[in-house]
Amino acid sequence: MNTITYVLLRLAIGASMLGHGLVRLPKLNGFSAWMVGSFQKSMLPSAVVVPFSYVLPIAEFIIGLLLVTGLLTRPALIAGSIVMICLIFGTCMIENWEALPSQLIHVAFFATLLSFIQYNGVAIDKIIHK
Repeated sequence: MNTITYVLLRLAIGASMLGHGLVRLPKLNGFSAWMVGSFQKSMLPSAVVVPFSYVLPIAEFIIGLLLVTGLLTRPALIAGSIVMICLIFGTCMIENWEALPSQLIHVAFFATLLSFIQYNGVAIDKIIHK
C-alpha cells in the first residue's frame, strides 16, 4: 500500500459514513422511528434501540468527517469498527441478512486502514504531528 492508495480508501469509507450520517440527521426522529419499528420483534429492548437510533447518525457523521479530513484517523477507524460491529449484531438480531455484506465490507475497510495507518500521509494528523 502507498500514501495515495491509503488516502483514496480513507476518503471512500469516510464519504460513506459521512453520507449515511448527513442524510439521517435532518430526519432523526423519522430514522429513529423506522429503526425502532425494525427491531420490534427482535430480542433487543427498545430501551437499547431508541438511544442507539439517535446516536448512530451522529456517530456516522462525526466518524465520516474525521476520516474525510484525516483528523484523529486512528480513533475514528476504531470508532467506525465498533459502530459497524454494533450494526452487525443488530442486523443479526432482526435477521436482515441482505445488509450484512455491506456492513462486513465497512469493517474490512476500517481494519485494513488501521493496519496500514503508517501510510496516512495526506491528512490533518500529519500536519498536527510534524
